[in-house]
Amino acid sequence: MQRPLGKPSIALAATLVGALATAGCSGSDAATSPTHFPSWQNTQVNAVSRMTVADGVVATTSMKPDGTLETVAMGLRDGKRLWAYPATMAGRLPGMGVSTPAVVKTAQGKGVVVALDPAKSGRWNATLIARDAQSGVRKWGRPVHSTFGPQRCGPYVCVSEHTALTKARTVVLDPATGKVLWKLPGISEVEWSDPTRVLLLRLAANPMIESYELKTGKLQWQQPIEQALGPGIDLSGGWAFGATGDNLVGYVAPYTNPQTKKVSTFGLFSVKIDNGTINWMRPSVVRVYPSGSPGYAPVVRPVDRQGAYGGFARLDSDSGRVLGQVTAADVPGSGWWLAFPDRMNRLGFLKHNAKGSAFDLASGKPVPVEDERGWSFCVTDPKPLPLRGQAPGFYSTAAICEYDLATGKRVPGEVVPPAWFTGSQDGWRLWRDEKGAIHAVNDETATTPGMYG
Repeated sequence: MQRPLGKPSIALAATLVGALATAGCSGSDAATSPTHFPSWQNTQVNAVSRMTVADGVVATTSMKPDGTLETVAMGLRDGKRLWAYPATMAGRLPGMGVSTPAVVKTAQGKGVVVALDPAKSGRWNATLIARDAQSGVRKWGRPVHSTFGPQRCGPYVCVSEHTALTKARTVVLDPATGKVLWKLPGISEVEWSDPTRVLLLRLAANPMIESYELKTGKLQWQQPIEQALGPGIDLSGGWAFGATGDNLVGYVAPYTNPQTKKVSTFGLFSVKIDNGTINWMRPSVVRVYPSGSPGYAPVVRPVDRQGAYGGFARLDSDSGRVLGQVTAADVPGSGWWLAFPDRMNRLGFLKHNAKGSAFDLASGKPVPVEDERGWSFCVTDPKPLPLRGQAPGFYSTAAICEYDLATGKRVPGEVVPPAWFTGSQDGWRLWRDEKGAIHAVNDETATTPGMYG
């Protein structure tokens, strides 16, 4: 069966994105890695969000045993816990998953972690607080009514404020002082940035990608998503973006309107980062899970007008060309979960505790399942997080495990997930296991986006 996960949903389409994590053992221990590369694991945390990295610091949102959240900072080189402070979410929707802290390197060369703290007074629901990445010393605070959470945008911090109100706006802040540099009306999400520009997804009735000069807020170009995929876009089903090289690849998931029963327009498309020109489009395909970032290793499945699924195809993110596919006739009936090997050159159909099947993606032909391994979700029936004081329906970020496709059983021992899932930043790859512990390995993999962008 296909698992319809995705990036944030603007409606409350709660997305099942992982297992209920439980608190790990104390201590930051050296990982037992099958490689000789520097590695570590930190079992002191119960990470329920994605992780962000900058200036040698890893930051994540962790859930404590009592159901409260905290922002945790760790050293990138050793995984040592640097500091932790209480965290909250105010206005974030369950389908978006637990918010991640933003880690930014200031113009002065100092790392800053920006996260949402519980409010100290009743007038505001939370406070956006910036802390020194290494010491945790508070630098500034900004009260907020509701927000989807902070994001790094080049050397600055971008955050949508008052998201639950009609006066919602997006502000760009100096991470060193909290000063507002420029602002836009409405809600936006950062999909890509470099030191001089940011690409925002404008969440509106007619959603579009817009490029802004970071220093001044000057609009450089805009591209309506309907221009790429056609009319009828509704972001309620979720979306995901990933960038490699000169292109931004976006995915919009389908959404069935409960009143009209009509399915919104969906699919995959690519635009040039420099000018917003559309490179290619693949309408009426759904992204499958687990799989790589849309910008790095997109795997999709076509859906016809009657809602029938086709086979599976691996696409080239630069051209949108099909690199390999498995036909609909070869897809097993039911009871399977997708599984991909390290290089994603094969597609496996995992059947838990039973013999599955596998196909070579380049040729589309079946391959012997003996000795075939693949990565799939560790848990297929995750439970929502028992968060205290938050809206119900949040799930932790998914963890994947390696399986023997011939038996449907997990591969024993500690194994490192593939780069298509973890992504890589400056040679470091990070992931959470199904208990919430954070693992890292520096295997010098080239910087690439992972499954979550």
